[in-house]
Amino acid sequence: MNKLIRFKYKYIIKPLLFKLDAEYVHNQAIILGNKLSKIRLVQLLFKNLFYVNSKYLKTQLFNLKFNSPVGLSAGFDYEGLISGITPYLGFGFESAGTVTYNSYEGNFPPRLARLPKSQSLLVNKGFKSIGIKNVVNNLTFINGFNLGLSIGATNSESCSTSDAQIEDIINTFKYVKAHPIYKNLAYLELNISCPNVKGAGTLANEYNLYATLTKIKELKINKPLFVKFPIEIVPSYARKLVQIMIDLNVDGVIIGNLAKNRDNTLLNKEEIENLGSGNFSGKPTWNLSNELISIIYKDFGKEIKIIGVGGIFNANDAYEKIKRGASLVQLITGMIFEGPQLISEINIDLIKLLKKDGYKNINEAVGSYY
Repeated sequence: MNKLIRFKYKYIIKPLLFKLDAEYVHNQAIILGNKLSKIRLVQLLFKNLFYVNSKYLKTQLFNLKFNSPVGLSAGFDYEGLISGITPYLGFGFESAGTVTYNSYEGNFPPRLARLPKSQSLLVNKGFKSIGIKNVVNNLTFINGFNLGLSIGATNSESCSTSDAQIEDIINTFKYVKAHPIYKNLAYLELNISCPNVKGAGTLANEYNLYATLTKIKELKINKPLFVKFPIEIVPSYARKLVQIMIDLNVDGVIIGNLAKNRDNTLLNKEEIENLGSGNFSGKPTWNLSNELISIIYKDFGKEIKIIGVGGIFNANDAYEKIKRGASLVQLITGMIFEGPQLISEINIDLIKLLKKDGYKNINEAVGSYY
């Protein structure tokens, strides 16, 4: 059935969708996903089509049970509208958001563009958000599925300094902790690395990261905490930031965010020649992510868990990150290019790869390169 769905997506649906504006298609997909998530029959149908139940894929981390190591990354469901359907596509977890304390309509359009030759998306949403007070009302919690919330600083002129960003983030964490949905959230995610916002990179330095995490620690958050990491970073500095995370009890580091460098060899030069503002997901992040995962795992693999993001289009891509040291992986771009059946395909093929290498569970493959 997955092969049939893939065929229809590749040769019928995708060519039609790719003729339309990328952000329009994304918005319509969210609207459709939200509607489908409220129909029990659709949930059951999707579960029958896409859900993979295997002891090879099940893992327990942070006192959470994951039925699959593959998650939906922050940046797709940024209003928290489709968390009622993502489990039935085969995802093991989802980061809703990134959400901010105040609303922001997004950067000036175009905010999203497809780069087929580069297998990438140009992203310039800039933490487009309806604000935390609205997002909490959208979330749907499915029993056994790990839904987390990605939190960043409001993208505004008044929130572009480090002090203002830290205060804004802490206000969101406080609001979430005081809200009834808090008890149902599996984890919280701090996004310090979006390159498309005012004051970008302000929190990705030693002093500000330490200050932010210290204030979060003071809130006594009793949920696993992940930090989403910049992907273009000097290894020595990456080590310093990860050490701060470990010292302040961060549970996982997400490696990583969008690529900024337009000289990236995985970008098609003709494709990006006349592009406007924005940064890149998908394959241009592939090597950057993998190299950084290896570096962090070798030095800190016993002290902090890694969630690998960037350029996952099939099971081999996911397995590469896992063998380099990622306990979990996340994706968005691969699903857009390959189709909604991709998560199921990755889960099925991961099982084959694990069996081929003699592993009985995904945990055994983590860091197996070394």
